[in-house]
Amino acid sequence: MTKMPSYTATTNACKLCKPLGASIAFRGIEGCVPFLHGSQGCATYIRRYIISHFNEPIDIASSSLGEKNAIFGGGPNLKLGLKNVTAKYSPTLIGIATTCLTETIGDDVPMLIAEYQKEFSSAQSPILVHVSTPSYSGTHMEGFHAAVRAAVEQLAGSTLPNDSINLLSGFVSPADIRYLREVTKDFGIAVTILPDYSDTLDGPALDDYPLIPEGGTKLSAIRTMGGAKATVELGATLPEVTAGTVLRDVHGTPLHRTPMPMGIRATDTFFQLLTELTGRKIPTCHNAARGRLIDSMVDGHKYVFGKKAVVYGEEDLVVGMTALLAEIGVRPVLCASGGKSNRMAEGIAAALQGLGCPLPIVKEDVDFFDIETLAEELGVELVVGHSKGYALARRQNLPMIRVGFPIHDRIGGQRILHLGYQGAQTLFDLIANALIEKKQNDSPVGYSYM
Repeated sequence: MTKMPSYTATTNACKLCKPLGASIAFRGIEGCVPFLHGSQGCATYIRRYIISHFNEPIDIASSSLGEKNAIFGGGPNLKLGLKNVTAKYSPTLIGIATTCLTETIGDDVPMLIAEYQKEFSSAQSPILVHVSTPSYSGTHMEGFHAAVRAAVEQLAGSTLPNDSINLLSGFVSPADIRYLREVTKDFGIAVTILPDYSDTLDGPALDDYPLIPEGGTKLSAIRTMGGAKATVELGATLPEVTAGTVLRDVHGTPLHRTPMPMGIRATDTFFQLLTELTGRKIPTCHNAARGRLIDSMVDGHKYVFGKKAVVYGEEDLVVGMTALLAEIGVRPVLCASGGKSNRMAEGIAAALQGLGCPLPIVKEDVDFFDIETLAEELGVELVVGHSKGYALARRQNLPMIRVGFPIHDRIGGQRILHLGYQGAQTLFDLIANALIEKKQNDSPVGYSYM
């Protein structure tokens, strides 16, 4: 195998910037306008990425720092920007995320916010939530988790116990959030999903454009999360400190962590947790969906078995997709992410335990140049990940299954269902058909009957 270079160079990063993740998380809170304290270019870049994937408009405010502000500080711009956003949008909450520029020059944002509130706040002023998200210290996933944690730290207060369950779903699609809401409804659970951008980033067509779309996790629900009877946090590569640990350590809310429910075993684990928390049996409709999934896997096993795949993207998505691929008979040989939690290899090993699948090569903090080099050497036959890997798949003439974020070259990235038995069913059908199509296209004569 070719020796990797001894130098560090990024030619096509397998990650996105930290404030992008924070912006998406803030968009999942009712009445919130995301606000970036930094240059205008950061907000423009992030808007472009989010709009291209979700096919929905999104406003991201900016303090629009220039060269002068990089020398003298961005405090005046931040205060003016907050005043303008308040006047134009009348938000309930403004989610303020910092960028590389303001973190580098050393703006004391909490102090600036305190000064602003002292000078301009009133009973009608929006709530201000701040999170530190310089891109040089992490990925969009870390920005996402940091924003959710900041919302809980700064909004959740002491409250009386209630019968609800907090569900911290992680960075999943709007379709996944809707699915989780349906599952908890079927179990009879009163649930607070944070964040919930299932409507704010995938809404209906309207006659008039709303400055702030309806939907998102209600502020009243966030304030009472500390009194919930449990918090369920999805993910196998989560940071040490998260919204879930804050609720546990500050408010005493019991915390249950489980991997993303992708594939049969992880979904079984998630449903078993819900039965333990509620004392209810798994609803019949979900057992039926599981049975149909197993039946389809038996039907299509011969088309997918033994194929070698590369999986890349957000670390928790990679762990979940790796488990699903192994369950259906595909062999993941390379699992890669631009993140560097140092937990992905452990999560993948746990996900593959007992499935008879050899452990893949696991690469964190990697870019697409290295991913493509390894994929070619390993003889990969299937590419699984977001649109940034399309060039790899095209150059190597490989079928590609688009999952995760961002999906820029297809319609419906926001409607891809990854979670649960239904999500596994959809993905299995896509994978099997992609491999069948590849075989048809490569055949000198073709065939029209399986």
